[in-house]
Amino acid sequence: MVSRRDFLATAGLAGTALALAPLSACSREAPPPQGAAGAVKPAGARVDEPPFRGTLLRRAIPSSGEQIPVIGMGTSGSFEVGDGAQARDPLREVLRRFVDAGATVIDTAPTYSSAEDVLGDLVAEAQLRPKLFLATKLSGVSGREEGLAQFAQSQQRLKSERIDLLQVHNLRDTQTQLALARELKQQGKVRYVGLTHYREDSQAQLAQDMRALKPDFVQINYSPVSRGAEREIFPLARELGIAVMINRAFEDGRLFAQVRDKPVPEWAAEVGADSWAQLFLKFVLSEPAVTVVIPATSKPKNQTDNLKAGVGALLDRRQRDALIAAVG
Repeated sequence: MVSRRDFLATAGLAGTALALAPLSACSREAPPPQGAAGAVKPAGARVDEPPFRGTLLRRAIPSSGEQIPVIGMGTSGSFEVGDGAQARDPLREVLRRFVDAGATVIDTAPTYSSAEDVLGDLVAEAQLRPKLFLATKLSGVSGREEGLAQFAQSQQRLKSERIDLLQVHNLRDTQTQLALARELKQQGKVRYVGLTHYREDSQAQLAQDMRALKPDFVQINYSPVSRGAEREIFPLARELGIAVMINRAFEDGRLFAQVRDKPVPEWAAEVGADSWAQLFLKFVLSEPAVTVVIPATSKPKNQTDNLKAGVGALLDRRQRDALIAAVG
């Protein structure tokens, strides 16, 4: 998934950046605010940024019954950085806020340039591995040996012998790679196996593979303007007992362009939302078949904003229709 940062970086116009000012990041925080009267916020923290409070909604992985928080995190783009403190310090704070809120699911891939390396370094540095549900992929490989070599590299880069979810990326060499993932699961090196894609035009093939192969997870795109999964993927996931992970919930940032001149609707308060990002994520989570959504960000403030979508009420049919109309 592409973060709001990437939309802002490519928008190019100062007016657009100003309109999206609520989506900008605050400085790195350490430690989190206490929330008590008279408490002092960390240096660099914005006084208008409330800390995350609440308990994230959790949903079950159908194949096991294990409960996971509904807000996860992607790493495409956001964690594809170098070794310098300027690039990594905000990610340390993003990760800290994520774990402190009780979130666990982080999705990455060996083909996201440096993302596995950066994630592995920061997780090891903060000793967070026991608190996380790490998902990566068999990506762009053909044949069992290529897949096995890539998985071994992912273990090294993520500094983790065991991967929670291993997915066949974009339905590439699906039969061979999913068989390998299941072999690794039998060996105890993988806990769950899955299939992914990011385009609606591949969902017919994904549905066929779901019926034939019955993975533990599928990962697909879904948003108020990309609702193809409602036709077949979601009903099939419920029928077969397959967990659903959602990518591209912000349409690579394009949804923010659709609403940049619009205030958050008054009815957002009914579901405890105070940003468009929270509404977009609550829209995704209001689909019962969805298990977890993985918005990516390199901005600490955006991380807190995303996490708030996992607390409180979700959208009803009236609110879903209103949101669809707002971005239509």
